[in-house]
Parts: sequence; structure tokens; C-alpha cells
Amino acid sequence: MANNKSAEKRILINERNRLQNRYYKGSVRTLTKMFLQDLEVYKTSQDPNDKQKAQTRLNLVYSLIDKGAKRKVFPKNMAARKKSKLASKLKMV
Repeated sequence: MANNKSAEKRILINERNRLQNRYYKGSVRTLTKMFLQDLEVYKTSQDPNDKQKAQTRLNLVYSLIDKGAKRKVFPKNMAARKKSKLASKLKMV
């Protein structure tokens, strides 16, 4: 239990940051899985609309990764590595 005002404030700030980190990490994980599912659909169908859908999903993932990196949820190089890996998967299909 906190013994002074600054310790109470740190507890609140840590909880806020924990929830923020959880939101960004979970959302990136979920959108990445959806992107990979879209890629699998495109591999089987070879329909340009499916590729466009995967590209749109990739843009959403990029956006969340960049926002997370800006708020220091993800380290800068880790964010770049994730984006690069996802882009190469789309390119290989």
C-alpha cells in the first residue's frame, strides 16, 4: 500500500500505462492474425479484391504499431522489424 501522495500517483500512472500497453499489444496481435488470414484467403482465391483487403488490414496494423512506438509501448526497432516482416509476407504472396 502506498504511504505517501507521490506513491499513490505512481500506482495510478502504472495502472494507466499497463492498460494502454495491453490495448496496443493486444490490438496489434489481433490485427496481425487477421492480416495473415486475409493473406491465406488471397493465396487460394488470387482475387485482387482479397489482396486489397489484406493491404487495407496491413495499413491498420502499421498505424497501430506506429502509434504504439510513439507512446513507447514498442521499441522503435521492434516496430520497424514487425512492419518489415509483415510487408515481406504480403510481397511474397
